[in-house]
Amino acid sequence: MAVKSAKKKRKVFQLAAPSARAVYLAGDFNEWVPDGRLLNEGKNGIWKTTVTLAPGVYQYRFVVDGEWCDDPRCAEKTPNGLGEENCLIRV
Repeated sequence: MAVKSAKKKRKVFQLAAPSARAVYLAGDFNEWVPDGRLLNEGKNGIWKTTVTLAPGVYQYRFVVDGEWCDDPRCAEKTPNGLGEENCLIRV
């Protein structure tokens, strides 16, 4: 009998950065590539992207115009060993 694989879920990541020229999403789900996932700029400077993730806990940060920054909407964070914190998302 085949084991049913865990169902992946779509998660929306968004950041308000009205003066940004480019916003990227980096995390352990994309090998922390700083320009691996470009967010789309929407109305009022809200940048968004959707990522499909398997169940688990993932770390991530945004890269705004080349600068790493936190998700201000994320309440759960963990030290990253570089003197800063990574945001956590649970799927």
